[in-house]
Amino acid sequence: MDQYLTGKTIAILVANGFEETEMTEPQRALLKAGATLRTISTESALVNGWMGKGWGHYFPVDKVLSEALGSDFDMLLLPGGERSIAKLQQSAHTRRIVGHFLDAGKPIAAINHGIQLMAVPGKMRGRQVTAMDLSKDAVEAAGGMTVDESVVVDANTVTARSVEDLPVFIEQMLKLFADAAQVSKAA
Repeated sequence: MDQYLTGKTIAILVANGFEETEMTEPQRALLKAGATLRTISTESALVNGWMGKGWGHYFPVDKVLSEALGSDFDMLLLPGGERSIAKLQQSAHTRRIVGHFLDAGKPIAAINHGIQLMAVPGKMRGRQVTAMDLSKDAVEAAGGMTVDESVVVDANTVTARSVEDLPVFIEQMLKLFADAAQVSKAA
């Protein structure tokens, strides 16, 4: 397997109640591509996923959100999960990290409710994302545009509406991240 993301560090931003499949499926693909993954969370030590209609597995937290810097990471993955997103949206540190990625033009992959975290005021101008109804108002209030497609790639972002879109989302995420890795290698 081509290890085209070797040397790249990807932050996965989650809190308790994140949609487990929306994290683990992209995580597997990124590991196969050679990326170093770091789980960033409002929780310390362990973060609990949500699977179907109940709590899922626990995952180790590599860094507490309040201590994380966007500059420590090359790329960002934002899985969904209503509980997780509600908690992350309450933190100024979430806006700081996501805002850093948007300002720096670093790649972001967001799925389902995770798209709401990209709705940082003043940072979405001119950006296109897909979004569920819940996310549309927040994205548009932040200056972004929503597109009625299951997966949308726009410059340095890839967004997908739901877990059903995971195969295409992962494919587009890997392409976006690989392209960004090539650009940074050439620089």
